[in-house]
Amino acid sequence: MAGVLYAFVVLVDPWNILPFSPPLDRLPVTGNQRFSYPSLARSAAFDSAVFGASTVRLLRPAALDPEFHARFANLAMNDATVYEISRLFQVFVRAHPAPKVVVLALDVRSCATGDTYQQFTPRPFPEWMYRPRLWRGYAEMFNLFAVQEAGKEFGVLTGLKPEDMGRDGYTRFVPPDSQYDTARAAMKLREEGPAVPPGERSGDPARWRFPALETLGSDLALLPAATRKILLFVPYNHRMISPPDSPVAAIWDACKRRVVSFAQAVPDSLVVDFLLPSPITDTDTNYWDGQHYRVEVADLLARDLAAADRGETAADYRILYRSASAP
Repeated sequence: MAGVLYAFVVLVDPWNILPFSPPLDRLPVTGNQRFSYPSLARSAAFDSAVFGASTVRLLRPAALDPEFHARFANLAMNDATVYEISRLFQVFVRAHPAPKVVVLALDVRSCATGDTYQQFTPRPFPEWMYRPRLWRGYAEMFNLFAVQEAGKEFGVLTGLKPEDMGRDGYTRFVPPDSQYDTARAAMKLREEGPAVPPGERSGDPARWRFPALETLGSDLALLPAATRKILLFVPYNHRMISPPDSPVAAIWDACKRRVVSFAQAVPDSLVVDFLLPSPITDTDTNYWDGQHYRVEVADLLARDLAAADRGETAADYRILYRSASAP
């Protein structure tokens, strides 16, 4: 019986990751994107990608593609750490040595200071999926979780289970907009306070170390000159934005300056700041909670990114840096 189950899991290959996997029309089925996205990051169906945490998971490739004349995968993961984002980024670049556009979202974890930063969360991270050689996957398929996910994938393949996750990584993880409850959202927002980057810091901000940004800066250096590199500070609700001249605002200001310095080191780059008072962040009905905006705001964000990439200004954002080689 164990052998039959193992053969079933290997043949179905729920994460589309094994070296000799049958050519089936697989879809992402695992809610933890850390398992679902390595396959998408390797897919030749895409030439561009979005990286970050849940704050950009609602960016629809269908909205980004026509704006940038590209084929996007949204590879943003719920509660992702910079380490996890970096590992997925490296998978994508190995499979796409000359991507067209890379969008990298920056949030409170990106601005961690000190000598270290958080690598993992309680969500399992399958390190083996992110390595160049995937033979170890055959040893990772003999467990109840793999059996469960193979069952889901089999259900999708046979039509017994509806497709509920996007082929391009996009899945609407917030409720339908018809279920938006203004009073409930307002209650959640009242619980929010300024987002404070973690870590130790003292003395001159110019001397602070931003280890997570160092990791992301190294990743950006892997991209060829012709790749369009777009870095954006995500639009938290105004309750999570610190008042100007406050100690927390000083941390964010130092972080933004450091991001600009990394962007200046690579060609064809753009840094866009949505983390500021704006028509987006000041409107509470744009948000489900302090970090997660509604789908229509995500589509506006896609248009704003394209406008910023063209050098256009708007009240929604501030262009912190745009290289001379940008279109």
